[in-house]
Amino acid sequence: METAVEPEFNPNYPPYIERVFTFTITPKQAPVRLDVYLTEVMPNATRSKVQEAIENGAVLVNSLTATKGSRKTQPNDVIECRMMKPPPMELVPENIPLDICYEDDSLLVINKPAGMVVHPGFGNRYGTLVNALLWHFGQREAIPLLETGESDDEDENNEDEEITESALLASDAVRPGIVHRLDKDTSGILVVAKDVVSHARLAKQFAERTAKRQYYALVWGIVKDDVGVIEGNLGRSPRDRKKMAVLQKGGKVAITEYTVLERFSSCTLLALKLRTGRTHQIRVHCAHIKHPLVGDDEYGGGSVFYAGNSGQWKALGERLLKLIPRQALHAKTLGFKHPAGNEWLEFDSELPEDFAMALEEARREITARIS
Repeated sequence: METAVEPEFNPNYPPYIERVFTFTITPKQAPVRLDVYLTEVMPNATRSKVQEAIENGAVLVNSLTATKGSRKTQPNDVIECRMMKPPPMELVPENIPLDICYEDDSLLVINKPAGMVVHPGFGNRYGTLVNALLWHFGQREAIPLLETGESDDEDENNEDEEITESALLASDAVRPGIVHRLDKDTSGILVVAKDVVSHARLAKQFAERTAKRQYYALVWGIVKDDVGVIEGNLGRSPRDRKKMAVLQKGGKVAITEYTVLERFSSCTLLALKLRTGRTHQIRVHCAHIKHPLVGDDEYGGGSVFYAGNSGQWKALGERLLKLIPRQALHAKTLGFKHPAGNEWLEFDSELPEDFAMALEEARREITARIS
């Protein structure tokens, strides 16, 4: 898979534009931290971006370079901040190879690699599946887009500040209609509609849970029950808005079925089905039952702690994390009725190389212990 190149280093992408913001502290204003002040007064600023600007010498106070975000503002201070403004949001067709399982006049079935974002957004403008699909469908000119937003009700992915599906479908030039999504680091099968009618009919199947979807996940620890159901309402984590969590109050109903396929000395291979389709549902539910996905840094699976306390288990855990340095989650099977002919279509994908290698390593460790 080709990776996206940062736009400021690629002459084919619009360059970033420097914007200078100047503020004067009023005599009656109480002193506050410099980074806090700039975060509050600058449009669309975040604390991390402001702190980065200070570290890069892009903030001046009374014509002197500010070195610490903790510096308190004083009456009559003149603060100047130079920030690189991204160009207007647009969809840029990119010649990125696609692993196509099936294609006809109504739809396209893709085997998405781990590492590829599905929808473009302000943080992921290039190298996404939509960029690749535009090129595949013959689009060559960039398409300006203004509408952005986010959704909590899709499969396994929710990129911050991503472009909404309504914006993608609003223009006749934008053909890709992503029916369901996968998280950036989740691999596997997904379907793309080529027209609005096909998109609506496919989306209805996903909403009504008549489409067949099965995921494979490698989780830390030994899952005791051969089959089980995980229930717990999901919503934004009160501690970190970018993460999802099982909530005691509020949230949306989320139900995940699982079946144990193989048990190893320190991890378990699961097949999972979603009764609901919430953001990061599998990842959060598995972490909730103390079996986070191997390699899932965001939800506690990036540590070998769950591999056990013995030196042997810890060593295996470290090897697994090197083999699959992302969440071990793969959308293996997808089935649905064709939106035009109504016949049933079903697709199955092989595990990607990193996932397969991690499984083989776990199996070798079991064999070594037995022998």
